[in-house]
Amino acid sequence: MRAPIDPSDKVQCISYAPFRNNQTSLAPATQVTPEQIAEDLAQLAKISDCIRTYATDLGLDQIPGLAAKAGLKVIQGIFLDRDRKKNATQVETAIRLAKQYPDTIIALVVGNEVLLRKEMAASDLAAMIRSIKAQVSVPVTYADVWEFWLSNRELADVVDFITIHILPYWENIPIPAERAAAHADEMRRQIAAVFPGKEIFIGEVGWPSEGRMRESALPSRVNQARVVSEVLDLARREHFRVNLFEAYDEGWKREIEGTVGGSWGLFDSEERTLKYPAGVPISNFPLWKLQMCSGMALAILVFGAAWLTLRRKPREPKEARLVSWLAVTLSATTAGILFGVAAQRLVYESYGTGGWLVWGSLLVAATASPVFGANALMSGRAPPSFAELLGPKGYHTESVLVTMHGLALMVTAVIGTATALGLIFDPRFIDFPFAPLTMAAVPFAALTLLNPPGKGNRPLAESMFAGIFVAAAIYTGLNEGPENWQALWTCAAFMLLAATLWRARA
Repeated sequence: MRAPIDPSDKVQCISYAPFRNNQTSLAPATQVTPEQIAEDLAQLAKISDCIRTYATDLGLDQIPGLAAKAGLKVIQGIFLDRDRKKNATQVETAIRLAKQYPDTIIALVVGNEVLLRKEMAASDLAAMIRSIKAQVSVPVTYADVWEFWLSNRELADVVDFITIHILPYWENIPIPAERAAAHADEMRRQIAAVFPGKEIFIGEVGWPSEGRMRESALPSRVNQARVVSEVLDLARREHFRVNLFEAYDEGWKREIEGTVGGSWGLFDSEERTLKYPAGVPISNFPLWKLQMCSGMALAILVFGAAWLTLRRKPREPKEARLVSWLAVTLSATTAGILFGVAAQRLVYESYGTGGWLVWGSLLVAATASPVFGANALMSGRAPPSFAELLGPKGYHTESVLVTMHGLALMVTAVIGTATALGLIFDPRFIDFPFAPLTMAAVPFAALTLLNPPGKGNRPLAESMFAGIFVAAAIYTGLNEGPENWQALWTCAAFMLLAATLWRARA
């Protein structure tokens, strides 16, 4: 897979928002400095001759002047929503900028997906476009997902060209990466057939590098590079204008759109480094050597825990020891393979202090599970119950090992349940924690099978958690579809945890 940006050529245009670190467009107090914008534009001028912006507030009104100095053209956006006063300010500023920088601003985009968000009527939008066209000399357009042009065809009469968004990942029926470019071309041709004589400008097209699957659409670095490369090649062959979405990852979007929302950039959000430098192999696991070594170290630790336990306890029958060793091998291998994957996903999927705390705790529990599980397997100890940690006096365990093992189970159950409920009630932006859940679930399931709990009552807490996991596994599997392997894998981990918790006894 080659780098999507050819060092000997430039992309036609690319979406640009300057927010980085803790900056967000959701905070009215945000004010981007000119130095920050100038630094970005100097970098973008090396890969493109044009940028598309989306608003004029929060310091973004400085972009056209700085773009002129960097030699960049600007497709200037006007952000519209339900706030009429704010809309008027956006329009007034954009008109002023178009008059002030006539050689830099090559078009105005009046509204971005405002019909999709149902924040303005098409008739009101058309009236606003007419008013703006009467005051500027540059072409004026409106941008929205391609379907909304088909359901609001009257807008074509008031714009100079039609700007459509084609994001195959977000289609109602998600398009896999290998068909994304062909899908974009098909939608472009379909819109062109409906509006003959109008230029069709693809105002947004791209692919996320991280995040959850939607059916067969998998966000990944390799898939992002593939989609961008194929779309650019197609635009060159077919001679149509296209704007890539987008220049930089926008971390603030993860607050409202999850991991996938902040992962559409060709540059990293924090370091501002190009994800795919020319001549460097593209991999979904760029730190695979470190991940492999850390996974091997964890596997060795699991085997070491089993060996030390066996040395300190009376010898078991040979057959029992063999089965226990097979279970330890399964746990160690699973943990060793998935640790690097889980750690990488922790970095990309954790947002804010709360996110790092939650997913960091799950990774710690998932790492501890095979280690303490190896000790329990070799010592013949049954899985810990919640009552041993939280029950009334007389139920508490005095063993530090059992306490730590029980905490790993509780953390996994609580965070896993929160994820399961999210996947039932609001799944659109929920990531699938298949790697850490599997690391934790496999050792507990093996332990429950080989060292089952004794007779007693089935605890209510464990039963409730088990019921939620089963319900989430069934619903998620049906809702996400058979092509979403991340979802199916997570469902399998849910079922393993459910089986473990259902067999608990107090």
